[in-house]
Amino acid sequence: MKTLLFALLCFAFVAPSFAQKGKVIESLTFNSKIVSYPLKYSVYLPSDYQTSQRNYPVLYLLHGFSDDETGWIQFGEVNEIADKGIAEGAFPACIIIIPDGKVSWYCNSADGKDRWEDMFIKELIPFVEKEYRIRAKKEFRAIAGLSMGGYGALGLSMRNPDLFSTCVALSSGTFSDEEITTQPDKQYDMFFKNIYGNNLKGEARITEAWKSNSPLHLVETVPVEKLKGIRFYIDCGDDDFLYMGNSLLHIEMRKLNIPHEYRVRNGSHEWSYWRTGIYDGLKFIGERFHR
Repeated sequence: MKTLLFALLCFAFVAPSFAQKGKVIESLTFNSKIVSYPLKYSVYLPSDYQTSQRNYPVLYLLHGFSDDETGWIQFGEVNEIADKGIAEGAFPACIIIIPDGKVSWYCNSADGKDRWEDMFIKELIPFVEKEYRIRAKKEFRAIAGLSMGGYGALGLSMRNPDLFSTCVALSSGTFSDEEITTQPDKQYDMFFKNIYGNNLKGEARITEAWKSNSPLHLVETVPVEKLKGIRFYIDCGDDDFLYMGNSLLHIEMRKLNIPHEYRVRNGSHEWSYWRTGIYDGLKFIGERFHR
């Protein structure tokens, strides 16, 4: 009898942890009319999604360069991190959408051949916010990302300040103009030639297309009052090669009195850093989602 009672007590304590697991569906397909390829995306649905009738806030979570829509789940373990935080009450339940950004830097290419941003804003967001029970208002819509995805989160929110209430950028691929003009050709071509133009060297790389997407230019050109309507969270490791652009963005935001949180933690450009960072990022996002 004592053994049975002990087993029942153990089950009572363990069972809730299993009940808190959300559902992940990877590599779903969305057929776009704007880009020439089907877009893949993954979705995280909180544990009570199947049993409730409520609508949820949404986070658009962007991956890094050369990754895809599965990276944040397979390497970032964001579903487990979300489960843990929701169960602990650290942040409210939300739906997470992870689109495949390929190597688009989440913007429209300068030659007009890949209009990734147009597809995301005009097609994907309206689609998923009808497909899933999402509270389709700015205050319940956030965007976040790492590296190339951090660059995308900053750019998309700054260029569309009426859409997103919160932006979390981890180790964002934010470069100063000086870093871009002096970047070795091989490195520049690997990252940017398909987006901003081929055979560009030195000052010729600072094109209007570059300026219209660079967070360091956007923070100076987008009306300050618009930017103040977004809650920004910027986090970059002290050993990360992207430290300069992130630091400069923090300095420019301070100069313009744009409220934001800026974090420099011990670490470099790696998944162990982002796995720890996304928990606090979700807490920051949840502060806007939760009244």
